[in-house]
Amino acid sequence: MRQRFVNTPIMYAFGMLAMMIPSQAFSTFYSYYYVDKLGLGLGLATLARTIFLIWDAVNQPLFGYWSDRTKSKYGRRRPWIFVAIPLFMLSFIMVFSPPENMSEMGLFTWFLIALIFYEAVATVIWVNYGALFAELFRGDRVRAKASAVQQGFQIVALLIGTALTPILFNAMGFSNMAIVYAVTFAVFMLICLRFVKEDPEASAAPQPKLKEAFKETLSNKPFWLINLANSFAQTVNGLLSATIPFYAKYVLKIPEEQNTILLASVFVSVIPLVGVWYWLLRRMDPVKGWRLSFIAYALSVIPLWFGTGLINGVIAGVIVGFGLAGFLVSPPMVNSNIIDMDAEKTGSRREGIYTAVSGFIIRSSGLISALAFLIVGVIFGYESGDNPGPNPEKTFRYLISVVPLILLTVSIIISYFVKIERKTENAS
Repeated sequence: MRQRFVNTPIMYAFGMLAMMIPSQAFSTFYSYYYVDKLGLGLGLATLARTIFLIWDAVNQPLFGYWSDRTKSKYGRRRPWIFVAIPLFMLSFIMVFSPPENMSEMGLFTWFLIALIFYEAVATVIWVNYGALFAELFRGDRVRAKASAVQQGFQIVALLIGTALTPILFNAMGFSNMAIVYAVTFAVFMLICLRFVKEDPEASAAPQPKLKEAFKETLSNKPFWLINLANSFAQTVNGLLSATIPFYAKYVLKIPEEQNTILLASVFVSVIPLVGVWYWLLRRMDPVKGWRLSFIAYALSVIPLWFGTGLINGVIAGVIVGFGLAGFLVSPPMVNSNIIDMDAEKTGSRREGIYTAVSGFIIRSSGLISALAFLIVGVIFGYESGDNPGPNPEKTFRYLISVVPLILLTVSIIISYFVKIERKTENAS
């Protein structure tokens, strides 16, 4: 019975469900929690994120390199994930459990330490989980299906992590909410690992040393262009998630308990739309499909500018769902083709280092998002929930619509410079 489900898209996708529930709750509400609820200044919050990125620049590629070179009877990736599970649970709870009555500097220190701890452990899991995709699923059609299933699970996780989170923290507080999500993460990740079996040949293949590995990766032009374009689009994902609670409060002017309805409008609509994008992408060249997803996403953020209440907000949210669905499905396909090309050239499967460097480029989008938040906040005078400035409504209209449109336009332009020529056509 177990053998039927080994290395199937559904079982692999449980790992995405496991990671994205707490990750989405984190990305959507950590700024809101620390800045608007606890009163941490926006400048200090941005500084903490910047310090983290310096650390992240070091650990991401190294974790990928070490993962590629790991040799054990349990595989290259699974041992890393098993070790990281309890540490991730602890770090996530720590983020949402600062001691009471702290000074602003004390709160900043706690936030910085918790952020570095959380992101380091999350890096270990994301690098190793992401590296499994290109190894387990070979061929454009298979990858399109696996990506669609994975992103379907991701949307369920996004829905839980955003729409359910306000209900939980209003009912039991942020700390208890974090405990619930930490346990949920462990259960789903263990289900995923139970049904993942790595390819022993990939583990046995020779691996280049550190200098050669990074030289080969850093000289791969299509890889850099793809991930640079993805980074700007990923910034939009993070910016929308982080801005929606503020958008609901200051632009739509709806009660906090209606946040769940607004968030659900985005993520419930994505679930069937992932199927639409799967149907489109399996019939297209991966690069062209990937580019089309950027165009759709850019157009979809425009209606958010015109939101005036819950109904308008929900309609705009559904439209955004279409653009978001395309961007969620398409990147794994183009990134996997890059890894295949590298394997043809070097003779070794180096999913770990490519996933890690890609992850760092993508995660650097957090700094772009934080800087956009800070710059727009300074322009319009927003500092925190205690001092929202003279025009918080315009602040968050720009952050949720104009800034994403600009960022996605950059992604579209970069995508036209990407050319992937494969020596062999992947099997279907």
